Amino acid sequence: MNTATDTCEANDSRPGAFDPVATWLLVICAMVFAMIVLGGVTRLTQSGLSMVDWHPVTGWLPPLTEAAWQAAFDAYRQSPEYRHVNAGMSLSGFQEIFWLEYLHRLFGRIIGVVFFIPFAWFLAKGRLNGPIRKKCAILFVLGGLQGVLGWYMVKSGLVDEPSVSQYRLAAHLSLALAIYLFALWTALDIIQPRYAVVPRDRARFVAWATGVLGFIFLTVFSGALVAGLDAGLMYNTFPLMEGRLLPADAFHLRPVYLNFFEDRATVQFDHRVLAVSTVCLVVAFWAGVHRADAPLGIKRGAGFMALAVLAQAGIGIATLLTAVPVALGALHQAGAVVLLTSALWCLHQARR
Repeated sequence: MNTATDTCEANDSRPGAFDPVATWLLVICAMVFAMIVLGGVTRLTQSGLSMVDWHPVTGWLPPLTEAAWQAAFDAYRQSPEYRHVNAGMSLSGFQEIFWLEYLHRLFGRIIGVVFFIPFAWFLAKGRLNGPIRKKCAILFVLGGLQGVLGWYMVKSGLVDEPSVSQYRLAAHLSLALAIYLFALWTALDIIQPRYAVVPRDRARFVAWATGVLGFIFLTVFSGALVAGLDAGLMYNTFPLMEGRLLPADAFHLRPVYLNFFEDRATVQFDHRVLAVSTVCLVVAFWAGVHRADAPLGIKRGAGFMALAVLAQAGIGIATLLTAVPVALGALHQAGAVVLLTSALWCLHQARR
């Protein structure tokens, strides 16, 4: 007989019942979701390079005196962004971009506290069983790595060019999404325990859902490359790119593989192809699970995913046609998280 795994046995909780550990993890998920959107806004407003140093332990407070503000501004004036983009910026203008980056970093620290204190309390009270305890420990380590990776990304824009590496930006977003999805999966395991061994009648649905989730993640990763290269600011037409399916200046770098990561025209073309393919794949998955008469939970998950992908495609097209305004750009990033959430939930439904 198949048995469920990763239930919170130490909590004596029933599947679907209120569980403080699951609730805590869902709160973390909500905070990470907000953090991802805030990070997108920080990038879209060109605020991410306003803080040119990083003090992970002592950097909780912003400048509190005029002298402290002037010192922070003087440090910023030594950066490539000030010299090449914001030369002549006033102190008040600097404060406007400083606050968003400061809030982004502060919120990251708050997430760390909201994670660590309950984690330590649950450990002390014996409220975490072995599998959940290990997963939470992994989440804690990943959270610390995310902070380091964030600073590593920012440093790439403080050397010569006033822009961060698209590789580091994509890695930073990917790790944030991985943390979010891992925390959500762990919470779902507590709320709705899944099979240790997937039943044979569900194996194909698990395989399909896993493939769809992976393809969506790849599409989001390509979107991060678009963001890192500001590739969304060119070819603001759809479905063609200034009258062509493939723009004339695509694939001009050598070796050829560099175009997929460093050429703006090619990177935007790639994201378009992946996005359209994602829509087709999700709709096909939705049709497939209904045709195969899958269990109700899988059908609901597929339906949620289909709605999410259509909405995300519409937002993405609107964002492109309007040359990436801040509100739409942030909404598009949020839509990516919603789409990934729907795919993960559908996969979890297939495994229970």
